[in-house]
Amino acid sequence: MSAATNVRVVLEASEIARAISRIAHEIDERTKSASDVVILGIPTRGVSLARRVASKLSDIQGHDIAVGSLDITMYRDDLRMRPARALMPTEIPADGIDGKIVVLVDDVFFSGRTIRAALDALNEIGRPRAVQLAVLVDRGHRELPIRADYVGKNLPTSLEEKVSVKFADHDGEDLVTIEGA
Repeated sequence: MSAATNVRVVLEASEIARAISRIAHEIDERTKSASDVVILGIPTRGVSLARRVASKLSDIQGHDIAVGSLDITMYRDDLRMRPARALMPTEIPADGIDGKIVVLVDDVFFSGRTIRAALDALNEIGRPRAVQLAVLVDRGHRELPIRADYVGKNLPTSLEEKVSVKFADHDGEDLVTIEGA
């Protein structure tokens, strides 16, 4: 017998848009309108978020911002503990990442292990001048000494709760929910 699951909305579309705008403005401010910023999303929803942040940052700065994706599948430390997962494309902008400010983007920041894998993957591609991290939701429970530079929403959770991010280009709507007992 299963108990009813409690799902509550944490961010609606307008709040997600505001968080993305705030993240883009903070990146602009911190990088001093640098033209050498590269935004790399971690599949799957981190790529959608990265494209939105890059678009907003392009609007703010008045020029295109390089955006791509970074698949971290083969760098994960839990490969043998999870079912096989299809590799996603890694798309690095034509100018590469050497000497650039790379902003890694993911939807939910949890233990820090995904970001550790992303740093390892990035190391295989080149040597950025600096690496920063932007996330839509930081839910806590860090297992590694990694923190986000830009956070859309801090969302304290229990380990039993599940945070779900939906984006219109994948799921038909923009929504962040938390599910738990």
